Amino acid sequence: MVKLAIRIRTGNSGTDREICPRPYAHSTSAAVAREHGRVELGGVEKLDEINGYEYTAYNFSKEKKWWILTVVALCQTSMNFNAAIYSNAVHPLNKHYGISTARNGMAAFLITYAFGCELWAPWSEEFGRWIIMQLSLFFINVWQPLAGASRNWNMVLASRVLGGFSTAGGSVTLGMVADMFDPDEQSHAVLFAAFWSCLGSVIGGICGGPVEEYLDWRWNFWIQLIFGLIVQAVHFFTVPETRSTVMLDRKAKKMTKARRADRAASAGQRPSAISPDSGSNQFDLLGPSGGRSIRERLSWQEIGKTMWRPYHMLIFEPIVLCLSLLSGFSDALIFSFLESYGIVFGQWHFNAVQFSLAMFALLIGYCVAYFSFFPVISRQNKVRKQHPDVLTPESRLWWLLFLAPLLPIGLFGSAFVVAGPPLPWIAPLIFAVLIGTANMAVYYATIDYMVAAYGGKYAASATGGNGFARDLLAGLCAFYTGPMYKALGTRTPTFLLFTVSCLVCIPVYVFYWKGHWFRERSRWAAKVKVEQEKIARVRDEIKARRQQVEA
Repeated sequence: MVKLAIRIRTGNSGTDREICPRPYAHSTSAAVAREHGRVELGGVEKLDEINGYEYTAYNFSKEKKWWILTVVALCQTSMNFNAAIYSNAVHPLNKHYGISTARNGMAAFLITYAFGCELWAPWSEEFGRWIIMQLSLFFINVWQPLAGASRNWNMVLASRVLGGFSTAGGSVTLGMVADMFDPDEQSHAVLFAAFWSCLGSVIGGICGGPVEEYLDWRWNFWIQLIFGLIVQAVHFFTVPETRSTVMLDRKAKKMTKARRADRAASAGQRPSAISPDSGSNQFDLLGPSGGRSIRERLSWQEIGKTMWRPYHMLIFEPIVLCLSLLSGFSDALIFSFLESYGIVFGQWHFNAVQFSLAMFALLIGYCVAYFSFFPVISRQNKVRKQHPDVLTPESRLWWLLFLAPLLPIGLFGSAFVVAGPPLPWIAPLIFAVLIGTANMAVYYATIDYMVAAYGGKYAASATGGNGFARDLLAGLCAFYTGPMYKALGTRTPTFLLFTVSCLVCIPVYVFYWKGHWFRERSRWAAKVKVEQEKIARVRDEIKARRQQVEA
């Protein structure tokens, strides 16, 4: 007889107690179990996110979840730090190598970073978050010495291109959030991850000025390497796997091995003597991968299917496409600021350190947005606990309805104050606070909505599209920002950006009121919704039975 039981730890003794045992015989009971999705053909039991909930990252303690979240947020911060601090190496590189194209290194990194998000995201869903994040951090760090010890400009450019492709970005980080937190409790976690992701760009800009002013340009890359090595080491030693399919596959193998050992002991045989041909497969457990080998999962068909998924979602899922364009344009503005600060604040004769200090305006805006969401999240979480079915995923866009307009407002106001003296230099920074607030709000609310709509199963692919748009548009701005401001002055380009910002804000209002219509027609969102409902029922059952046992 095969028995799937849920074990909980009770009392100070730490002993395991068994609740809601589910026995399955190998004949009639196996057929019944198959109807509940727990047994496959041939009587082989399958462990999935529903009946194996206690073995997933959802069941981690609150302290463990937030430690993991803090570490991966630092990983994301280091990646965005690498993108931003490079801008302070542009002039020294041009001078050292006698070129005028060093700015292309920023564009090269950001554009390849966009493809890197799409490259790594689906593989983290197939093979796990931990190994993918470690590989990404490893290759990022490997390419840094190529620039730091370079002997010509091509070595620097190659380092930036390879580093961009190696960067997993926020898609894997946000996938880990979906791995650990149910949709009803994810908001604070997504907000925290989004906040530190945005901070990475600003911290890079703030630190870049003193590095440019007081250190040799090679230190720009050595500092990136030091930061990267530290976060990789912390991640390696303190962060476990969180991807549920990988965790359940490992648990299924471990439980199968234990069952075979018990079977062999009762029959007086060695575990290795029991083969599937002898009918012992009825004591085997399959994980979500269905027992497929690595070779089967790496077939060309599977590779193509896995690699195409994020692009398919970006192109054919209106939710991912429209909100990614909004988020991408908002992020491009931040890097446009990095590009245009030299022109705008050069009118007030700022030096490199003063340029960096000007980035504090964006930092203030990020903090304003971050803390403004606290009461909104608390109120919505309270409503979800009292009335679980009242709030839809679209409710996560509610506060953005009010903060998104700060983006065009900030640009419109900036257009009147970027002309230089006699206007005070602080005037553009006041409107930069509004733009920073909107950028942080847009990034958080859009990914919070996507993670809720597509769940942990497809969160990395959905948010990978968001990261693709943000990094691609930010990279392209390096080509047009400088020439545009030099050819048209400082006011006209800002008015152009204001016009575009008005257009890209429209999807926020469309999806707030009509998002349910799009989700119902998405096969991914519909599938995730059904699975989330099943998991929620199992979670409630476990909590109820735990309370009964402890009572």
